[in-house]
Amino acid sequence: MIANAIIAILVISAVGAFLALLLVIAERFIANYGEVKVNINNGKKEFTAKGGDSLLSTLSLAKIFIPSACGGRGTCGYCKVVVSKGGGPFLPTEEPYIDAVAKADGVRLACQVKVREDIDIQIPRELLAVKEYDCVLEKMEDLTYDVKHLKLALPQGESMDFVAGQYIQFKAPRYKGSPGEVSRAYSIASNPLDKGHIELIIRKVPGGICTTYIFEHLTEGDKVTITGPYGDFHLSDTDAPMLFIATGSGMAPIRSLLHHIANNRIKRKGVFFFGVRSLKDMFMLKEMQAFEKTIPEFRFIPGLSQPEEDDNWRGRQGRVTKLLKEYLQEQSDASNYEAYLCGSPGMIDASIAVLSSFNIPQEKIFYDKF
Repeated sequence: MIANAIIAILVISAVGAFLALLLVIAERFIANYGEVKVNINNGKKEFTAKGGDSLLSTLSLAKIFIPSACGGRGTCGYCKVVVSKGGGPFLPTEEPYIDAVAKADGVRLACQVKVREDIDIQIPRELLAVKEYDCVLEKMEDLTYDVKHLKLALPQGESMDFVAGQYIQFKAPRYKGSPGEVSRAYSIASNPLDKGHIELIIRKVPGGICTTYIFEHLTEGDKVTITGPYGDFHLSDTDAPMLFIATGSGMAPIRSLLHHIANNRIKRKGVFFFGVRSLKDMFMLKEMQAFEKTIPEFRFIPGLSQPEEDDNWRGRQGRVTKLLKEYLQEQSDASNYEAYLCGSPGMIDASIAVLSSFNIPQEKIFYDKF
């Protein structure tokens, strides 16, 4: 009986896979939608494209780059655009990322919309200024066993006018074992004053298509294609004291923000809570300590959540949220603080819960989830 059930499951799975393959073949080679017109922002930009591909890919081919942290797989919800005409039916894959109000306004995921007819869309004006850059990997160094620091040289004579806190999309080409070209989002770690380079801090994701390329195939001197800048994560223009909270490679945008603060001699109280598991995961301690000397009223608080016996760590211990909570308990009133977060979704959610418990309002908590 069990053997028969297993055979039945295998047969059903095989049939399903075969039907899916037929649909892909039919979509790519049989269906012919001809040329379609893509109208952007009520005629501000218009072009003609071959129908049948996703809106995200169609725009990319026209050098219009919509952010997509997942590379167009429909799992991040970043590639939102407003489709006023020609988007086709709303798909179940879009439901988790678009609420009823946004859906009624025509908000769609560009990676899930198929361009099969003339289409009218609305996108933020700043995305029309996003550019593609063919860089050269000038330097790559190991910060830890699974975190690398990349320094990309922009094409000669070109610069990327990013705001500290923004991110780029890194394009990994096809390599042996990968399904094809993919793009992933990484926060910019650079000093905004360095106009000729873009720096990244990237942690290896086990099985990750893009990080496998970076860690196992990319070498200094190689060409690297990026697009950007993207995002609205940036330092607010207020006098409020600041809480920076990051884990692992989440240090990247905070590093850029600290450069911005130092460059502009911003005199705001700031505390940076940085958490990793053990000492072998810690990096850039000296650089952060240097910021303490150059930025007035700035304090760096690193912590280990699972220190090993031979670490001989004399600093703080516990998760970054524990360090944050201990600090806020010492404040007479924490509600006037602003918080800037970068890390895993779980860490961000846990940090928001702590911040909210000390009456820091949601509108003063800024973050990007990757």
